Amino acid sequence: MSISSHRTSERRRLPLVLVAACSAGALLALSAPTASAVTPLTATATFNCGSWGSGLATLTAAASGTSKTVKVTSSAITMPSGTSADPNSITTTLKLTKTSGGVTSQVQFSAKTNPGMSGGNPITLGPLKLSSGTLAAGDSTNTVVLPTPPSATNWSLQIVASSPTSATVPCVATSALSTPFLW
Repeated sequence: MSISSHRTSERRRLPLVLVAACSAGALLALSAPTASAVTPLTATATFNCGSWGSGLATLTAAASGTSKTVKVTSSAITMPSGTSADPNSITTTLKLTKTSGGVTSQVQFSAKTNPGMSGGNPITLGPLKLSSGTLAAGDSTNTVVLPTPPSATNWSLQIVASSPTSATVPCVATSALSTPFLW
């Protein structure tokens, strides 16, 4: 009798253990942060940044939950000779057009994030955080293409260096992204 009652109690405990394990797994899955994807991860566009140069720039996008960023790098756009920038001393703002459900508006990404750079160095700016506007799943973004020359009121990308060189560099996108970002 003790053997059969032992087996019966084991059989009854096994389903309870499985239910508890499944419930714990489901709870972990629900509490894990959801990752939102952006495609493609990188795209290219051309920019005219006046004395800092003109040419191809790579934009690298990332999305994780509510955080959305874009990083800008270019070997064609460089700090002018005789200038330099300390780490995290350049405030960069990037304007992108947003299309959502057939409606076009604008979003901005901005941050004061850069490595130390000196004259002739290619630019590395960001990651820039979404700072103005919203992006939802299914929204697409592209560069704000504007006529040249860039100016204080005509820019798609603005670079404001503060230490040790002070400069405000407006840039205009002269081409659309090679592939728009889909958030």
